[in-house]
Amino acid sequence: MKIQEKHKSYNIVFFDGVCNFCNSTVDKIYCNNRKRNIYYSSLQSEFAKEFLGEYGINTNDLDTIIFYSAGKFYFRSSAVLEISKLLKGYKIFSIFLLVPVFIRDAVYKWFARNRYKFFGKKETCRIPSVEEKEYFLE
Repeated sequence: MKIQEKHKSYNIVFFDGVCNFCNSTVDKIYCNNRKRNIYYSSLQSEFAKEFLGEYGINTNDLDTIIFYSAGKFYFRSSAVLEISKLLKGYKIFSIFLLVPVFIRDAVYKWFARNRYKFFGKKETCRIPSVEEKEYFLE
């Protein structure tokens, strides 16, 4: 069985596992996802390489967040806004879907290029806590 078959009904956030900002964002998503219907995988993980690779998506681009939901992929600002729809208290951000994607993504790309400078970087990928472990796909 291909890896995507097992996980095709999942909501999965793919993120840069060594980015401090990205990891704190995953913490916020985890805490505000009361339904526990979101899974996580660092872009550097073997799971991400295999899952995304089956769809021809390059995992070497660490300057993007990827959100997989209901068989669709969302990238950069669209991923952030789709994720926010699933979070308690963050649905209001859906208003930004009215902003054209090329503008949202320009801001996203600028921030992504500078995130290590602003927030730093870890030497290794995030290690989930015992409580979080079942939601992290490695």
